[in-house]
This record gives sequence, C-alpha cells and structure tokens, in this order.
Amino acid sequence: MPCCDCHIEVTDSSQKRLLVILLAINATMFVVELIVGLIAESTGVLADSLDMLADSLVYGIAFYAVGRCGTIKTKAAFLSGIFQIIVAGSILFDISRRAFFGSDPESWLMFLVSCAALVANSVCLSLVTKEKQGEVHMRASYIFSKNDVLANCGVILASVLIFVTGSRWPDLLIGVIITVLVFRGGLQIVAEARKQEAEQAAS
Repeated sequence: MPCCDCHIEVTDSSQKRLLVILLAINATMFVVELIVGLIAESTGVLADSLDMLADSLVYGIAFYAVGRCGTIKTKAAFLSGIFQIIVAGSILFDISRRAFFGSDPESWLMFLVSCAALVANSVCLSLVTKEKQGEVHMRASYIFSKNDVLANCGVILASVLIFVTGSRWPDLLIGVIITVLVFRGGLQIVAEARKQEAEQAAS
C-alpha cells in the first residue's frame, strides 16, 4: 500500500498553530515592554522588548518556512539568527547611550512587567520545548524562547537590586547580559543553519 503524506500535513499544521501562538504572545509583550521600558527608563526592559520584536520576526519567518523544502527552512533559520545579531547591536547602542547620558530606572515598573513577561515566555518555552530536537527553523524558536526566560529572570533581579541599592547600574549590567544572550543565540542559529546547508549540499 503506498504511503501518504498525512503525517507531514499534521506536523506542518501543528507547527503553524504553535508559531501563531508564539508570534501573538511575543508581539503583544513587545508592545507592552516597549511602552513600560520607555516610561521606566529601563535598559533591561527595553532590551527585552527588542528581543521580543526579534522573536516575533523569527516566528513569522519560521511560519513561512513550515511545509516548504529543507533549503528554505535553512535559509529561514539563518535569517532568524541574523535578526537576533542585529537586535543585539541595537541593544548595545542603547546601553552605551544610557551609560553616557544617564537614566533613572523605575524598579517597581521593571519588576511588574518582567514578571508578566516571564509568565508569557515560560508559556512559550513549554509549548516549543518539544521542538528542541526538531528541524532547524523550529530549533531556532526553542533557543530564543529559552534565552527570553533567562533574560526575564535577569531583569527581575536587576529591579530588586535597583530598589535595594538605588543604583542604575544593575539595569545597565542586565542589559549587557541580555545583549550577550541574544548575540550568542543568533550566532548559534547561524552556525546550525550553515552546517545544515553544508549537509544539504553534500547530499
């Protein structure tokens, strides 16, 4: 009996539903964190909001790649990594600007929005964990969701340190750490995409 592609269709449909949920959560939190980050003058929150924006683009690219050939999925993952690297550069620029001109971060606003973001990203991570050994465009989604949870924990810690010490430097420090996480995640996906591309060319 000839086999059908029913399993592939089900898998692709499941991936699309998952990516739509991830995209909706990240796009919403990007807007929320951007507004709160500007009001609170927090580099950490703004950095996380830009990370949310990059993740939204990543999920959009991954959605486009679902059901398409392996080459397109690899290119989608590569582009996702490049977006993350660009975002890391943008975050670093903002950190440098605030370090030079100064800022007065509001710790309680940072704490509240970061707790909300942590819940949102934890949901995303739980949904996408099953894809951590999947195709390269879906592995990218897992890596970025994992980094988001770490970043949120960092901003929460920074908000507590700002409240206790009255210093703005914990906010700048966590901004740098988030930058490193985003940059490393981007490099990791770019490397995996290149490896996948080489394997496809050799086969």
